[in-house]
Amino acid sequence: MSALQAALADYLALRRGLGYQLDHDARELRSFVAFCDHHETEFVTVAVAVAWVTMPVGTRPSWWANRMTILRGFATFLHGLDPRHDVPPADLFRHGPHRAVPYLYTDTEIAALTRAAAALPTPMTALTMATVIGLLAATGLRVSEALAADVADLDPQTATLTVRRSKYGRSRLVPLHPHTTTALAAYLRRRDQLCPHPVSEALFLSTASTRKRYAHVNQMFRRVRNQTGLTSRSTNCRPRLHDFRHSFAVRTLIDWYRDGGDVAARLPLLSAYLGHREPKYTYWYLHAAPELLAEAAHRLEPTGLGEGMRS
Repeated sequence: MSALQAALADYLALRRGLGYQLDHDARELRSFVAFCDHHETEFVTVAVAVAWVTMPVGTRPSWWANRMTILRGFATFLHGLDPRHDVPPADLFRHGPHRAVPYLYTDTEIAALTRAAAALPTPMTALTMATVIGLLAATGLRVSEALAADVADLDPQTATLTVRRSKYGRSRLVPLHPHTTTALAAYLRRRDQLCPHPVSEALFLSTASTRKRYAHVNQMFRRVRNQTGLTSRSTNCRPRLHDFRHSFAVRTLIDWYRDGGDVAARLPLLSAYLGHREPKYTYWYLHAAPELLAEAAHRLEPTGLGEGMRS
């Protein structure tokens, strides 16, 4: 058995252990590994990937895009085991609408965005934007959920935020970290000084003391993003407000991998916390972020899996 064949067996076992069937993907990836073995290629390269993806002659771009999507998942897994494997660019083959690739914020980037927001010239806008960014990063809330929250939804005593009017019409209780609760309390004190007579029950207010609108929040975010110097990582991966949610989910999963816990057993908990309708929407993060596949690969090592790639 070649090293790539052994790695493919590990990869399929990992993904199937998380609930994926992968019958079609397995056939395609076995074809790719056979192609590499035939050409005596030990490592995935962009050139090899393109050569395999575009086989046979006469296939359509939709076929190329589908094959590349399947291959990129495996290539990312391999790269986590050995960085000599290339991960082909996500936008190398595009056909029709594609889901955006999450932009995963670092702690440094989040801190820079918060500072830039707090420096906006209008005091209420600066206060609101800095707090919204901090809340999204700390909780993984949808932007719409944060802006829909009322002051009464925040309970400092129990350190929880009740999310109402959420996606799919569901409500849930979101536990808050003590630092987040303290930051929200400080926000409310300063907010009440700037706007002592609000005309809305909203937690986040505009300069007119009404509920903060998404359009303005997004506009201000683009402004602080540009001031911070954050740029797109690809045509399909650019920093957005919604990516704070992606970053929270991915970071949580990475922490779970690193603490040695049973990630598969914990996934339904994260799914409920995020307000996903089904756990399968949370599973998406497992192959949406290269960092997660790298951690998953490390988890294989104590069992002896993945030895083929290190031999």
